[in-house]
Amino acid sequence: VQLQASGGGLVQAGGSLRLSCAASGLTFGSYAMGWFRQAPGKQRDIVAAMSTSGSTTYYADSVKGRFTISRDNAKNTVYLQMSGLKSEDTAVYYCAAARYGLRTATSYDYWGQGTLVTVSS
Repeated sequence: VQLQASGGGLVQAGGSLRLSCAASGLTFGSYAMGWFRQAPGKQRDIVAAMSTSGSTTYYADSVKGRFTISRDNAKNTVYLQMSGLKSEDTAVYYCAAARYGLRTATSYDYWGQGTLVTVSS
């Protein structure tokens, strides 16, 4: 199983980025997908997650109204559209796949390598 995250980079505060995560080696439509992030010296926290069909989503309070998770099961890809970026959004962002569960990191079976998002103020 491979989860390949991309789309990170340097952006000014208030700007936008779109992260993508391409999955292979698994039945993508059978897995909930999530985005997590880890800032230096901090624990890895969930940012957003989406159920297999897309009917259920979860967002951390810190990103509600600014970030949007979506998935394209035909392309085996999950996205995270980030807008209104703040310096505190600076972190390495990871995508992950869960056969069961949605909100907790321990539910996730497979993890991508991470992509760095840096927001300059």
